[in-house]
Amino acid sequence: MSVLQAIFLGIVQGLTEFLPVSSSGHLAIFQNIFHIDTGGSIAFDVMLHVGTLFVVFLVYWKDICKLVAEAFRMLYDCFFNLKLRLTRNNTEQPRKYRRIIRTNYRKFVALVIVSTIPTGLIGYFGRKLIEDASATLIVPGICLLITGIILYLSDKVENCWKIPKDVSWGEGVLIGIAQGFATLPGISRSGTTISACTFCGFERKFAVKYSFILSIPAILGAAVLELKDIAAESLSPSMLGSYACGMIAAAVFGYISIRIVGKVVLSRKMKVFAFYCFAVGIFAIAGQFIFMK
Repeated sequence: MSVLQAIFLGIVQGLTEFLPVSSSGHLAIFQNIFHIDTGGSIAFDVMLHVGTLFVVFLVYWKDICKLVAEAFRMLYDCFFNLKLRLTRNNTEQPRKYRRIIRTNYRKFVALVIVSTIPTGLIGYFGRKLIEDASATLIVPGICLLITGIILYLSDKVENCWKIPKDVSWGEGVLIGIAQGFATLPGISRSGTTISACTFCGFERKFAVKYSFILSIPAILGAAVLELKDIAAESLSPSMLGSYACGMIAAAVFGYISIRIVGKVVLSRKMKVFAFYCFAVGIFAIAGQFIFMK
């Protein structure tokens, strides 16, 4: 894979990771049509995701810092309650346990954990299916059509007002399941999770923030699982240089797309991307018979 090919795939990854049009679907389509051979490199795939992950930290660093701080405080309160529970009470006064989830940010932390569990399970047990689905144009094409339907319907939801304290644990699980299925090429992770949040009644600005921050443990978890495969790869300095160029391209164009998608969701114009997904999905299905002979 040349430097220009790596940059091209990085641009595709950056633009489509946050825009609700499926990065995996577009990568599968372009690699199949233009016969770009990445050699099945796990390292390249991980580096592209690291580039887009950097963008999430850059845009939401204040929220992420608060969430991390609250996570440690919650852990401290858990140990405090456990110590209090194990300590003999020599008085008749009731034990004063600390309430663990008492702020919006603490509820946010807990919801991210709840959503991440089903995502991880689906991603882990469905890895082989996902790999096989990326080798054809038909599956990404059909999944893009499904993404288009989801995006179109999400624009029509009216009652969106929930902030973390109003979200149920069941809704958190449903969003995690939605993100898990979004590992299929053509099912947009951002589009599916934002739409799932909207269907659950999340305030739209919070839906965008939740979707992107929820991607952090998913991407990091996938990277950790692939470390052993990366270690087995034989990477030359020139290959690493190409991969680094792709990663930088993914970060630059990811920043552009993450800014765009927030405005689109707030203005309820997701249908624009829905029609785009319909067009690309039909093109991909037709391309299976034209380009994949």
